[in-house]
Amino acid sequence: MPNSSFYSALARSIAAGEPAAEPILTRASRTLGRNWRWLRPLTRRYLEAFGPETRPTQKDVVAFLITDAGLKAALRRHGSQVRIAEWLHEPAQMRPVEAARKWKIPEIESANALAEWLQLSASELGWFADLKMLAARLGKEELEGALGHYHYRILAKEGGSVRLIEAPKQRLKEMQGRILTGILENIPVHPAVHGFRKGRSIKTFAAPHVRQRVVLRMDLQDFFPSLRDGRVKAMFRMAGYPELVAKLLGGLCTNAAPRSLWRKVGVARDVPRMNDASDLYSRSHLPQGAPSSPALANICAYRMDCRLAGLAESAGAVYTRYADDLAFSGGEKFERSAEGFAIHAAAILMEEGFTVNHRKTRVMKRGVRQYLAGLVTNDRINVVREDFDRLKATLTNCVHYGAESQNRENHGAFRSHLEGRVGFVEAVNPAKGARLRRILEKIRW
Repeated sequence: MPNSSFYSALARSIAAGEPAAEPILTRASRTLGRNWRWLRPLTRRYLEAFGPETRPTQKDVVAFLITDAGLKAALRRHGSQVRIAEWLHEPAQMRPVEAARKWKIPEIESANALAEWLQLSASELGWFADLKMLAARLGKEELEGALGHYHYRILAKEGGSVRLIEAPKQRLKEMQGRILTGILENIPVHPAVHGFRKGRSIKTFAAPHVRQRVVLRMDLQDFFPSLRDGRVKAMFRMAGYPELVAKLLGGLCTNAAPRSLWRKVGVARDVPRMNDASDLYSRSHLPQGAPSSPALANICAYRMDCRLAGLAESAGAVYTRYADDLAFSGGEKFERSAEGFAIHAAAILMEEGFTVNHRKTRVMKRGVRQYLAGLVTNDRINVVREDFDRLKATLTNCVHYGAESQNRENHGAFRSHLEGRVGFVEAVNPAKGARLRRILEKIRW
């Protein structure tokens, strides 16, 4: 029976072909030095297995060949005569799927071309992409040194769980910014997406749900770490990049946090939760804190958005998403089915690799306050009254007793923090925002 090099050689020739039978058959024949009768049926089975979509990786094709019953039978009959006549390599050229052919993205067809595009040497590219995940094995003391590519900060979440902020160091951040502006911003996302998009905001996210009979709010748990490196690299393959280039781009945009990061933290916190967090973040994922992650998350969630939008339309509802916040709303038809709809939506999310935070799921009818991402949507978009009153009281106390007396959460830039909160109110309700602005300007810093 042929060894692994046989399958590897045949896989290269098959995977390198166009998504049509004749080019694949021609390359396979060249590899084997003969047009065996069993090659054409094998080619048809390959096309049925992978279709005309994204080119499969060489690993996927090898797995297909090893398990193909027809190839096994052919090799049993002719194994002693089958040999590798010529090793063929995948041509270095862009091959996007049909939907991606109009995307205005740079053609990068080799590792050297990617290094040049990012203004790096080939060795630097390999080090930053870290395809062997060496950084994931660093000790806690090494993370802030030259070997680590990220700064880490652990934040406590409501309910006792944690969120890990992974901020790339300057050079990697610049590369991710280059990938964002040069590639990702030129790839369309679903129209329902409002987070991290130019011209969109939480206000546009909430606007379609104003004055609806019922609003359903759902929240995704661990949105960024749920998007694994395999999905990211598949997206770059779909865009047309050769396998190695896609792997390198994916490596630059994903991260596996070292388990050593959690060791000392677990002593002071809930140890089982720290272990769960360590497992979650130790697998390569989109890091929350990287400039490329929001855009990649929106692109990778495209199929999920399509499915949820279709489900909403069938139920007489409208769907929007802002990062991990999902909103659905509608009239009488949707009101009758909202509870069951939430179950169907959760099932779709699970199939797409996401988890619903069920504690935050809310079905809000007209008789109660309907709110999304901190905005009230009952009659018009507005800030929550309690939040406005609390901020107004804080500003007033700053005027009378000094700003430091109100900085109870020890914000490093308390003035900027307050200005940001006032700016948020101004964007939502200019009249209320103007009232807060007048108080803010009276504070003596």
